[in-house]
Amino acid sequence: MRKYIPNQHGAWAMLILPFALGIAASAAKWNHLPLFICWLLIYLFSFPLLQGVKSRRFGRYAGPLKLYGALLVPSAVYLVIVQPALLWFVLLLLPLFAVNLYYARTRNERALLNDITAIVAFCLVIYPVSYMGQGSSWDNWRVVNELFVLAVLYFTGTAFYVKTVIRERSNIRFYYSSVLYHLLFAAAGLLLFPSLMVPLLILLLRASLLPKTGISAKHTGIMEIGFSMMLYVSVLVLYF
Repeated sequence: MRKYIPNQHGAWAMLILPFALGIAASAAKWNHLPLFICWLLIYLFSFPLLQGVKSRRFGRYAGPLKLYGALLVPSAVYLVIVQPALLWFVLLLLPLFAVNLYYARTRNERALLNDITAIVAFCLVIYPVSYMGQGSSWDNWRVVNELFVLAVLYFTGTAFYVKTVIRERSNIRFYYSSVLYHLLFAAAGLLLFPSLMVPLLILLLRASLLPKTGISAKHTGIMEIGFSMMLYVSVLVLYF
């Protein structure tokens, strides 16, 4: 099952949170369901594809590639037929995914730039979600832009933090870089998201304290789902 179900717990938060923020910024519609199914299939298909590029052993991942590919194609075709504007979203994703393919090919997929590229790709889904929710007014797009920036900044901070508890756990400079990033994120929140200062300060404490506890990679990923839920609820209660 490890070939079919990605074991990166934090990635599920990146898959779901921007989508949920897009719905929050507009309105829930029935067509969000096929869009989410397609979005999920894109992620499920891209995971074995990147693993195949990295390992040069596509035969090992032929099963999930065929399964998710067979499900993804009709799902994507349906969405493009009912909403042709979604093609613009695909065009934005392609160069970002090309970067991920490059880092997979060079077996350097843990590079920070690769993480940030994937983060931007995941967060961009907020735009088609809001568009399909008929959020076309200027005020609404201002909110969508702000939430896109919030999501990118949050997940970029998460990328810094996660590295301090896994690959860079002994790198004190990287730890201080992570803390500094979260400090700047909180400071920027005073101007951009003043109503969200409490969750931003909690994220700063997370980056400052948890790396010193020896927390495991698995527990880190699971906890990130909780932090993402915290941010989402905070947006619903405090931001709108």
